[in-house]
Amino acid sequence: MESARIAPAPQVRRATADDVPALVRLRALMLAEMGTAVGPEDAPWRGAAARWFTERLPAVHEFAVFVVDEPELGVVSSAAGSCEHRAPGPNSPSGLRGHVFNVSTEPAARRRGHARACTEALLLWFAEETGVTMVDLNATQDGTRLYEELGFELPHFPALQLRLPAR
Repeated sequence: MESARIAPAPQVRRATADDVPALVRLRALMLAEMGTAVGPEDAPWRGAAARWFTERLPAVHEFAVFVVDEPELGVVSSAAGSCEHRAPGPNSPSGLRGHVFNVSTEPAARRRGHARACTEALLLWFAEETGVTMVDLNATQDGTRLYEELGFELPHFPALQLRLPAR
């Protein structure tokens, strides 16, 4: 009798500067799937995003990205997070608040637990290495179930947004 094969848990690691091109690629994939026109490979925003990731990766106590590599495909999934400085309050004595973003997985590597593993590593980083007591994110309809399983819930006060014209 043949036993069912259990896939090994994804191996998550912290992103380095060498991963910046993959982080930009995964960001473009995520944005495109959210309906944003991302433009060609040489679109100016991609260079700005690469510089942005490169500048922030060394800030290990305020910014983190976790990735999963697959041997044949390279970096296939990511989850990024940053600490935002806000005014301290009773539920946040440090004033630090976490924000999760750039959770994305290549289509060929989906449904293997990569996004979950990256997000769990990120939440562990927030809990153990920062003073963050609350973490926010913006979820797509496809991602909502995962985030709810990880403990995210609707906020008491919904976020509103105002788009100002670019200068």
